[in-house]
Amino acid sequence: MKIAAIQHDITWEDRDATLAHVAPMVATAAREGARLVVLPEMFAVGFSMTPERAAEPVGGPTSAWLAEQARTHDLWIGGSVPEQGEGRPRNVFVLAGPDGTVHRYAKIHPFTYSGEDEHYDAGDELVTVDVDGLRSSLFVCYDLRFADEFWGRAEATDLYLVVASWPETRAHHWRSLLLARAIENQAYVLGCNRVGDGDGTHYAGGSCIVDPMGNVLASAGDHEAVVLADVDVAEVAKARARFPFLRDRRR
Repeated sequence: MKIAAIQHDITWEDRDATLAHVAPMVATAAREGARLVVLPEMFAVGFSMTPERAAEPVGGPTSAWLAEQARTHDLWIGGSVPEQGEGRPRNVFVLAGPDGTVHRYAKIHPFTYSGEDEHYDAGDELVTVDVDGLRSSLFVCYDLRFADEFWGRAEATDLYLVVASWPETRAHHWRSLLLARAIENQAYVLGCNRVGDGDGTHYAGGSCIVDPMGNVLASAGDHEAVVLADVDVAEVAKARARFPFLRDRRR
């Protein structure tokens, strides 16, 4: 299966402008044969700490746009959306399928360093979705630093999807942790980060797709890009059979 990470800039807190900008990139990924397309964290509005301006209802305009793109291009597509449910909003990875199904994972680890926990509630349930036979587990940005969450999902996961607004000042951490999550769990990892500037923070991209042995299959620099790679669930099984490390893990 071909998968894609769309690394793009964001017009701050302007959903319509950003979605109009991203739509042609989704079309490009579809033309290249992608069956799964992933967008960054809060991809339509930026990593906004003013949810009163940025958040939308569950199933709101950004989720509707994802569902439309999935239907139009006959693919899976997702990214995180600030959604208002019960209580405070949550930072939700919304994944839409071509058959009209929609899956939601609420970020379990709000980024306290930036005060995200003061504006958004944490989720409490991990989510794994069967994407055309590829068991795909959903994570959002700061979750990447918590290896135990990934470990606990490893045996049921072929591909980890990590969407992010990861700042340029810690770009080395971003790449290192993506590689580590692939190597230690013997699974594919797709990390999709944004580029550009938002609310005083610079984002340098570095989106990449890593195989179960920690080899980088495709990556981007600090510019807008559609990052594409072919993945095969058989390669996950092969790596785990050749090096049966997971069975030695103790939790």
